[in-house]
Order: sequence, then structure tokens, then C-alpha cells
Amino acid sequence: MDAETVYREYRELVYRFLFRLCRDDNLSEELTQETFYQAIRQWKHFQGRSSVGTWLCSIARNQYYSLLRKPRPVSLEEAPEPASPGFADAVANRSLAMSAYQALHRLPEPYREVFTLRTFCDLKYAEIAELFGKSESWARVTCYRAKQMLADAMKGENRT
Repeated sequence: MDAETVYREYRELVYRFLFRLCRDDNLSEELTQETFYQAIRQWKHFQGRSSVGTWLCSIARNQYYSLLRKPRPVSLEEAPEPASPGFADAVANRSLAMSAYQALHRLPEPYREVFTLRTFCDLKYAEIAELFGKSESWARVTCYRAKQMLADAMKGENRT
């Protein structure tokens, strides 16, 4: 498959995946372009253990989380006062998001991939089952177990 065909076939999937992550049209578009740039650079490393769409979503996810890890300048107008309730909420929300990301990253395969495909790519259980060559029941159970593992991991992190 050539790069142009891959782009035409998977661009919308990657864009929707990224939009579900960041809820920003411009950022989703920019990250989609970067995803395909990285995919072209890494094409020789694609081993075919997953579908091209899954591989591209994985690259897109990594691009998005790399962006999140970069320090962003905050204008003085945007920064909440440390004593204000908004400050504590902002810190808690960011902390919760990072905990969720870290817990998701620690999930073993295929749980991580099934959860990501269902939650962020909006794939149906039948589509996930087809990607893995398994039954729809397997996809449902695997996704349920992934959610349970994430919930348990998040509870464990909140206790420390």
C-alpha cells in the first residue's frame, strides 16, 4: 500500500481518534498530519501485528501524549490564583488525567488496545473482534475487563 492510499483510507479515522482525545479541531488536524508524517518515517517498522488503522491510532496517541508532556506557557490571565477553588480543581483534573493515562499505558495487551479502539476510535465490538480475529463476545469481555483493570489501578493510585 502506498502512502497516498493509506492517507486517503485512514485519515478520517485518525482525525476522529485525535478529536476524541483533545476536542480541538485545529490540534486534531495538526496531529493527524504529524501522525502520517511519522508513519511514513516508521513504515519499515510496521510488523503487521495489528491493522494499519490500529497502528496509525497508536502513533496518533503517542503524538498527542508527547504534546501533553511538553510544558506549555500559561498566560497570567489564564492562570488561576493558587488560593482560588479553580486552582485546586485544575490541578486535580490534570492529576486525574495523568493517572488515567499512566494506568491505561500499564494495561497489558490486548486490553489496552481493545479499550483504546472502543473508547477513542469509537469502533463497534464487531469491528474490534474482526481486527483481532475473535468473537464479538471476546471483544465485549476484553473491553469490560480493561475498564475494571483501569478502575482498580486508579483506586490504587488514589490511596497512595
